[in-house]
Amino acid sequence: GSIDSTVRCWDCRSRRPDPVQVLDEAKDGVSSVKVSDHEILSGSVDGRVRRYDLRAGQLYSDYVGSPVTSVCFSKDGQCTLAASLDSTLRLLDKETGELLGEYTGHRSTAYRLDCVLSEQDTHVGSASEDGNVYFWDLVEGSLALSLAVGRGVVQSLSFHPTLPCLLAATEGHVQLWREETFQPEGDAA
Repeated sequence: GSIDSTVRCWDCRSRRPDPVQVLDEAKDGVSSVKVSDHEILSGSVDGRVRRYDLRAGQLYSDYVGSPVTSVCFSKDGQCTLAASLDSTLRLLDKETGELLGEYTGHRSTAYRLDCVLSEQDTHVGSASEDGNVYFWDLVEGSLALSLAVGRGVVQSLSFHPTLPCLLAATEGHVQLWREETFQPEGDAA
């Protein structure tokens, strides 16, 4: 994904410098891209979440109304999560685009911040400009935890694919957190 409003795909085995496909439907910069076995999910500053189904050759687009900073698939493959600059996370049904939930309480107005779903799809998580990571119950939408990570902007988050562990990056540090205790593991370096 690029600021030039495209998603470009390369065949890594061919070693050719030219992309094999250019997806140019976005009207503004592409801020986030996620790939599954047969889909490409992208978020754009134009306020749209686009899902390209490569098997069916279809494009699905959902308008969220604010520049999208991060997108991700749910682990069960039924939903997509989009973070935007109006300090809101939106959970969308992947097939219909129906809004299933909105999550607020964090601050996201100026930076590209990650959003995540926990390894069991039970919680929605977001980085925040206020130095915290926020978690909401996926179904109820209630704030489950505000985790103080640092004083500056927390920009990057990543859940382990199977274990209840979270990586958070802020102020030049990467920290590992375990869900059971939410205590930092090892040195935050």
